[in-house]
Order: sequence, then structure tokens, then C-alpha cells
Amino acid sequence: MTKTAIVLGAGIIGVSTAIHLQRRGWQAVLVDRKAPGNETSFGNAGLIQREGVVPYGFPQQVGLLLRYALNNRIDAHYHLKTLPKQVAFLARYWWNSNARRHDAITRAYAPLIENSVLEHKDLIEASHAEALIRKDGWMRVFRTAEKYDQAIAEAALWEREFGVEYDKLSSADVARIEPGLIQNFTGGLRWRDPWSVLDPHALTAAYCAYFESIGGRFVSGDANSLGQAGSGWRISTAEGPLDADDAVLALGPWAEVATKRLGYSFPLGVKRGYHMHYAAQGNAVLNNWTLDAERGYFLAPMNKGIRLTTGAEFATLDAPRTPVQLDRAERVARTIFPLGERLDPEPWMGARPCTPDMMPIIGKAPRHSGLWFAFGHAHHGLTLGPVTGRVLAELMTGETPFIDISAYSPQRFNP
Repeated sequence: MTKTAIVLGAGIIGVSTAIHLQRRGWQAVLVDRKAPGNETSFGNAGLIQREGVVPYGFPQQVGLLLRYALNNRIDAHYHLKTLPKQVAFLARYWWNSNARRHDAITRAYAPLIENSVLEHKDLIEASHAEALIRKDGWMRVFRTAEKYDQAIAEAALWEREFGVEYDKLSSADVARIEPGLIQNFTGGLRWRDPWSVLDPHALTAAYCAYFESIGGRFVSGDANSLGQAGSGWRISTAEGPLDADDAVLALGPWAEVATKRLGYSFPLGVKRGYHMHYAAQGNAVLNNWTLDAERGYFLAPMNKGIRLTTGAEFATLDAPRTPVQLDRAERVARTIFPLGERLDPEPWMGARPCTPDMMPIIGKAPRHSGLWFAFGHAHHGLTLGPVTGRVLAELMTGETPFIDISAYSPQRFNP
């Protein structure tokens, strides 16, 4: 008989997992309270980051930590009132960011990143979403020679270790590539391998439409209603109760709530982020996805306008919105590019689900039959959706995953 699965969460991780299960002969139903791609997958810099082999670590330098403590930066912000709830997570995150441990984590994490573009390519072609994709990399620009030289040395190391490719850009190169910039930069670095996405929400929606075209279903439902039913799982949906043999939790930042209901205790945290779209003044054009590396914000020329994204906000999932980083970033961004008016009625806010060892949780639930986890992808959810969906589907169907995923096992946290 055909195996059945409920996949909870219709972001890029859940949609990709549902596709790969459906392709393998299962009957998958994707369940979310919102339309596909309308939560965490909606807001990001729109990059499939093949170069992102090194996870974002917690700063180790005392001087830098003291500067962050002032809480006036673009790349990081925190809510003082919620820090006590986050201390345990942040302490473990800091500990894992030690050079030795971070290097080991990077080597375990790299196989996911290394296959990210190829696995997206498969789904992009299957879903006929090529018009949403650019394949010309992205650019970091630098204000000081010190940071520029440091980044070039690091890129050379990553090229040797992980096969990523880059171009070293002079100040004149940056001006030629981006004539719309109104500030002179010391230099730049272009990563060649990544692909960029002109509308991340539309890409997730295209993948979901492909999923439905091969026999999958999307229904509206609430993850809080998931429970065991006999030897399988049941959830309440807008179409009535839904039963399946297996269930996948791909709930992003809400995974902590869902797993706690089932008796698990994962050390999950969130990094919130904001974005806004802008018009360009006059005939100004931004050609590339561009990171102002020493200020910590991104400018991305998307279909909806130039998207400005912020760094990380450390706050609880339900804390009030505080888009101060966006306001800070906008003031700086206007000094390097002629941004016009805001195009969105209010800033978008989302939350990235994070683990203290910077690696996702992918695999079988330790204490339940037919329950599977796929969450905790932090800054690389969009990048890692298709490769995560493939390896989890391979595991669920009894295949040997095409890369070693033992490092991402839920059991590493003894939940």
C-alpha cells in the first residue's frame, strides 16, 4: 500500500520535503495555517548560498562583544528584557563558536551547502521557475583595506578547502560593475557560485505548484492539533481530520513549540530579521546583490523593488516588533545608493530558527515512530530547502542519504 505523510510547514523546507516524498511514491499532504511561503521563507536576501560553507558564529573577541553590547548596530540588536530567556542558548552558541569547535562544525555542515545549488536546479527546472533565478553570484563591498584584505584571504582559504570561487575586485571594478553607487569603496569580492532569487516567495509557491502537479495536496491546518492516532498521526484541517502513517515537522521557528508538546526539549533560539522594498531614484540601477560588509545590511534588486535586509535581532519569537535596525540600515544605505520611497506599507519581520551548534536538525524523532524533524536552518533556510528535502525523504523511504547526515541528527541534543 502507498505510504502517506503529513508535512507540517509550507516554507521552503517543508515544500521541498513533500516534493521528494511524492516523487518516491508516497502520498504527501502539506499542511500550514498560511499559504505556502508566507512565513520565514518570505523574507530573506534571496540567495542560494553555495559559498556559505562556514556557519555564522558568535563573536569571540572581547572588544567586538563590547561594541555589540552598546546595542546600536545594524548587523545585531537585542531585546534587554528577553535576554534572561536567551542566556542558555547564547552561551552554548558562543561556546560552539570557539575556533576549534567552529572548524569541526564547518566541515560537518559543508556537504549540505556544497549540494545546495544542484538540488535547487533540479526543482527550478521541474517547476519551470527559471525566470525567478539569476546565476551571476553576489558581491561584498568594503570600506577599509583591513577588512578587504581579511575577506580576500578568507575567500582564498575557502576556495582551497571547499571549492568555492570568487573574484577579487578593485575600487575601480566596483565602480564599473555598480555605477549607481554614490560612494567609493576600497574594493569588493564577488562570489561566483551562488544563485540569486528575484522573488523568494514566488519560488516557494512555484515549488508548491509543482508538488501539486505530481499529485500532492496542500491543505490549511494547525500544527498544534497534531497527535498520534493508532500507529500513525492525525491533524485537524479545514477539510476535516487528516490521518497519515508519518509526520514531518518542518515548522521553522515554531518547531520548538510543536516539539515541546510532544515531550522534546531542543535548545532552539531565533534570530529575527526585517526587510523593506524601495524604489530607486531617477534612472539609478542596482545591478547586483550587494552586501555593505562593514555595516551589515544587504541591498538586493528584486522584482518588487530593491530589498534592504537587516542583520540579526536577538529576541523571543513573540516579542514586539522593533525595526530599529532597518531604520539604521536605511540611513546608511541612502549614502551609498540613491534609494527612493519605501514600497511596503510596513517593514516585514520574520524569525530564523537556530541551534547553538549552527547546524540544522534533520532526522527521525528519538521517541516516536513515524515522526521526523527538519528545522533549525538559521540563515540558510532558502539555500538548504531542496537538499534537506532530498536527504530526509531518502531517510524516510529507507534509502541511504546521498550525503552523510549523521551530524544533523536530533539525538545529538538528547532531547
